[in-house]
Formats: sequence, structure tokens, C-alpha cells
Amino acid sequence: MTYENFKTDLDGDGIFTVTWDMPDRSMNVLSAASMKDLGAIVEEVTKNDAIKGVVLTSGKKAFGAGADLGEMGSSAGSGTGELSREQKLQKQYDSHMGFIHLLRTMETSGKPWAAAINGLAMGGCLEITLACHYRVAADDDAIQLALPEAKVGLLPGGGGTQRLPRLIGAAEALPLLLQGKSVRPKKAAEMGIIHKTVPANQLIAEAKRWLKEEGDAEQPWDKKGFKVPGGSPYDKGNGTTFVIGNALLRKTTYGNYPAQINIMKCVYEGTQVPIDAGLRIEARYFIDLLNRPESKNMIRSLFLSSQELQKGARRPQGVERKEVKKLGMLGAGMMGAGIAYVSAKAGMDVVLIDADQEGAEKGKAYSEGLLDKAIAKGRETEDGKAALLSRITPTTDYGALKDCDLVIEAVFEDREVKAEVTKKAEAVIGADAIYGSNTSTLPITGLAKASERPGNFIGIHFFSPVDRMPLVEIILGKETSDEALALAIDYVAQIKKTPIVVNDSRGFYTSRCFGTYVAEGVEMLAEGIAPAIVENVGRMTGMPRGPLELSDDVALDLAHRVRTQTKKDLGDKYTATAADPLMEKMVAELGRYGRKNGKGFYDYPAEGKKRLWPGLADLVDIKVTTTTPELVERLKKRLLYRQAVEAAKCFEEQVVTDVRDADVGSIMGWGFAPYTGGPLSLIDTVGTKAFVEACDGFADELGERFRPCALLRDMAAADDTFYNRFNPKGQVAAAAE
Repeated sequence: MTYENFKTDLDGDGIFTVTWDMPDRSMNVLSAASMKDLGAIVEEVTKNDAIKGVVLTSGKKAFGAGADLGEMGSSAGSGTGELSREQKLQKQYDSHMGFIHLLRTMETSGKPWAAAINGLAMGGCLEITLACHYRVAADDDAIQLALPEAKVGLLPGGGGTQRLPRLIGAAEALPLLLQGKSVRPKKAAEMGIIHKTVPANQLIAEAKRWLKEEGDAEQPWDKKGFKVPGGSPYDKGNGTTFVIGNALLRKTTYGNYPAQINIMKCVYEGTQVPIDAGLRIEARYFIDLLNRPESKNMIRSLFLSSQELQKGARRPQGVERKEVKKLGMLGAGMMGAGIAYVSAKAGMDVVLIDADQEGAEKGKAYSEGLLDKAIAKGRETEDGKAALLSRITPTTDYGALKDCDLVIEAVFEDREVKAEVTKKAEAVIGADAIYGSNTSTLPITGLAKASERPGNFIGIHFFSPVDRMPLVEIILGKETSDEALALAIDYVAQIKKTPIVVNDSRGFYTSRCFGTYVAEGVEMLAEGIAPAIVENVGRMTGMPRGPLELSDDVALDLAHRVRTQTKKDLGDKYTATAADPLMEKMVAELGRYGRKNGKGFYDYPAEGKKRLWPGLADLVDIKVTTTTPELVERLKKRLLYRQAVEAAKCFEEQVVTDVRDADVGSIMGWGFAPYTGGPLSLIDTVGTKAFVEACDGFADELGERFRPCALLRDMAAADDTFYNRFNPKGQVAAAAE
């Protein structure tokens, strides 16, 4: 029998080798078509007496990448026809249980299955191997094994929450399930997730050896007397796993992520009952998540939209793809050094220029430090380090920029300084070379005035630290050409980051919206809300840190300069806030600039942890020192809604023109609460009418900064959403025409 997604071969020993190899796919995924084939294969194995055992492997470099989230995303929260909610849930549950029954039939078929894991195995694809009776993986540290569903708001729904704890115990399984952490084959073997590792060329041979010599067709949990390693939740000493686990979960997620809560429930409840009951428990919690807005939004933004952007969704059509072979990097400070590192890591030759040779050499040394850390962790070799460093040339000579395909400037945020290096670079580089400015605030159109070729001038805004932050914000000036945009996107793809494309504006998109979070936190403090409450509520929203802490990181003197310049630029149109005199006092009078000089809203002692500065109580009349659930919820909304209002304004003003850019950029750029899917997804989830009403209430009480824009009012009147009105593929008219 032949299958569309699998190849099969039966040898003389009765071993049936099943090779997963989906056509027109770079990786195998759990799709409806592949699972239909696997179901037919399981049936053939069960009924065919000639088959004594099965080897399941992959015909691709990776074993499998998990579920097809494109299919899953389209079904999240959906139903069909006129079915009631209960009928829709039952339909989803029955459909999902079909996959559960397939794997259960496989492991109870009476025939032994051996998984030969030749490459990366993620999510549902790893769960298939867990349903096999033997697992052997290639001894290759590049291979990752993981159940990462929690990262997109789901749980492992193919038995992962039941089989993994039964293999290694709840205490070992929970961190992998809750955090989606990956493990390498050797570690997986040590933990008991797989049975053995062998050289890649011996993988199939080892699987066949086990089938012929051992071939046990009964899973441990189906054997009489089986006990979960470490015991069930009520066994002596094991209850603390869930008590401490729940406490840590609350501390780290603040209850914002239902997936992690459901995973804990699956393991807690499921390990107290037989495997079949546990699988039914898991399925119910999985369907619950599939219908939650958090899951739908996270799947869309963190997986589907980000993948589309990574693959060039915003790249202009009709422009030839190019590869950056030689990069010129102007400025060897932390940003420039980081850009040089990720570019050299991607195989580019990098000319790293600074004002003096010592500065340029220091910039190269930054890469050396990162590589030494990678070597210490076993992620890099001395040869790899030498090869990467050989591609970075530190110098003061602008003549070395000749033949660069792309030049990126990351010098001091001063128009005159940037204009000077622009002219020096353009005197050397070719006429077709693209020039990018890594600026977070200065408008690109203005900077391009120093250029003789503004069509080749573009903004390429990185985030710090460059080696770890996944986003790059590409900014179009008024004269930026399609060729410049295309090369910028191609370059970002080369360094394996995600690009978003925005139009020129003060603060662009990410800096402008991020600034509202820290500013609102300062406003709360100036109003008399205790700084500890401001910080804790900030973290409870799902933001990575409190607004005062982030203000210190950005630098209070920088924020003060921006406020002062904005006040000058806007004149009578500037709206003063309660935070203005507080920032004036902190910066101009007290010299508290933030983390960089060891004193801001926090104190930063040479020894010990930072702490909120007690002197804040002398500057502000603290009126709110205790909270209620209602107050916490209100403050959380203030912090999140303020950012969302600004994101909507950016969309109306066409600073950002694609909902994917807005949502993905917010999460990857400044850490907007991931469970919301981004600020525009947040508005859609709340409902535009309810959002506008809430923001009008805040505006009446707190100021016009909360007042919804005309676009939001128009959408509220039509009861419309961003993802309905503005097609994510860019096929519908932009926000404002």
C-alpha cells in the first residue's frame, strides 16, 4: 500500500520501516493529511501478521516540527454552522480524541514500535515517539527535543502531559512542559525520555536490533503494578512538587497564561488515574485552551504572523533578492559591536569602524566575549570562534568600506554626528550600496538630507542586546526606494531575525509606544501611588519589568531630554502632566539619571541587589499604599490600554500599516504582554466598543493621552476589529486614506 506522506518497506525479518517524508515541505508536521496516512499505517501494522515490528523515522533532516499551527490557528475558537457552544466543543473534543486514539492504538497494537529520531523533534511529533515502545536518537548536539506548546498558549495535546510524567516523574517533566524547554539527545537519554543515542549512521540498525532482540510491545504504564516515577501527587514527598510548582507558576505568570495552569492540572489529575482516563483529562483541557482568546492570539502573533514576516511578507515584489556579503558598521559601541557580531555569525565580512583604533578593537572584543561564553556552554568551538572573528576587521579607515553591499550607522544620537559619518561613507561606497541608520528616535527623512542618495537611505533599528533580541524595525523615509527596503529585509533574514516595516515618525513605532508604558508608570507615581505598587502591577500586566525599572534602564536624563525637546517642538500644543515636575526634580536637580550612574528610581549599590530609592517618598505625596483586586485591575488596564491607544494612533497615522507588524513588533520589540497577542489583538479581544468606552473614561479622569483616535471610534460604531477590517495579508485598504 502506498501513502502520500510516508514511505514504507518490509524486510525479510518482518520489520516494517515507516519513513515520514511529506512532499513539498521542508519539515514534517502533524497535518490532517499526514495523520490520516499514519492512521492507515497503524491499521495495516495491526492487521498484517507478516509485520513483526515497526521502525518509525524521517526522510528529512528533522524528524518533525510539531502540529501544523496554520490548520490549528484557523480552528482555534471556531465552530461550524448553527451548532450550540456545547455542540461545537463536543465536535472539537471528538475530533481531537481521534488523534489520541490513533496513538493509543499504536502503542497497544501488540506490535513493538521503535522511533529512530534522526533530527529535531518538536511538539506533537515528539509525542508520537513517546507513544513508541523504544526511542533511539542520533548522537548529535544540534538535535533538539521539546514540547514547546506552552509558548504559543497551548499544551501538549497528543499525550505529552501524560506520557512524559509517566516516563520521568512529575518533578522532572513539569519544567519541560511549562516552559517548553528543549533538551539534547544525551540529556534526554540521561533523563529517561529516550532510551539510547547512537551515531547517526547506526540509527536504523539500532532500532532494528532492539525490535529483533528485545521488542517489548507493552508500554510501562500498561504493565501491571506500574507506578509513576516519584509517585502520585498524594504520595509522601511528592505533594511539594505541585505546591511549590503552583507558587512559582503564580510568581512568574501572575495567572495571565491559562496554558500553564491547564498543564499543571493535566499532570496533577492525570497521574492519579489510569493512562486512558489521563488522556481524556488532557483532551478536555486542550480543547478549553483552543477556545480561549489567549491561545488564538498567541498562535497568530507568535507563530503564524512572525513566520510570515520572517519569510518576507513585507518585502516589495519584483525586486531581485540579494545577499549581503560585506557589511560596513559605523560605530563600535555596544549596538555597533552587537550588529557586527550577528552579521559575522551569519557569514558576512564586517568592517567595524570607530573614531579611534582602540574603540574599534574594543568593539571586536565584544564578539570575542560572547564567543567565549558560548564555548564555555558547549555551544561553540575554538575553530568556530576563530572563523567568526576573522570576518570582523576593526579599523578607522573609511576606505575599507569599498565594495560593501550595506552600511549601517550606529553612532551617537546626534544629527550632526550622523550627517558627518554619512558623508564619509558615501564618499567611498558604491552607487548601489544601501545605507542604514540604527536610530531609535531621529526621523529617517531628516537624517537622509545628509545623503547624496536618499533613495538608498533607510532606517534599520536594532534592539539591545542585539545578539538576543529577535526584532529589527525597518523605517522608510519619504524617498526610500523599494530596492533599499528589499535589501534591508533580505539582510534581516540573513541574520535570522524578524523584520517589521514602519513609516517615518517621531519615535517610529516601537519607541513611541514603549515610551507610553514607562511614562504612564511615572504618571502613577506622580499621582501618589506607591512605587512598589506601580512596579508590581506593571509586572502583573505581563510586561517583562516594572515601568520605573525600565525607565532607569532607558535613562531618566534621556527621557527628560525627549520631554524637553517635545515641549519645544510642540509649543502651545504640548500638554503638561503631573510627571513633568517630578522628572525635572529627579534629573536636573538631583542628578538621578538611572542605572547608568547608579541612581534613579532605584538605587544600584556596588554590592547587592538594586532597590527602590527611599527618597521617592520625599518627592511625592504617597497617597495609595494598599491595593484591592479592583484597583489592581484598573491600574493594569491603564498601563496596557495606554500602549494600545498609541498603537491604534500609529495605525491611523500609517506609521504602521500592517496588523502583523504592530502586534509582532510590540511583543518582540518592547515585550508587550505576549498572552494578549499584541496591542491590536488586545483591542479586538476586549471589543472595540468596550475599549473605546473604557479609554474615554480614563481620558475624562486622567487626560487626553487616553482619548481614542477617530479610527477607533469608527471601528467601534461599526462593531469592527483590526483583524477583520485590515486584512493581515495586506489585501485590504490601509487604516487611513
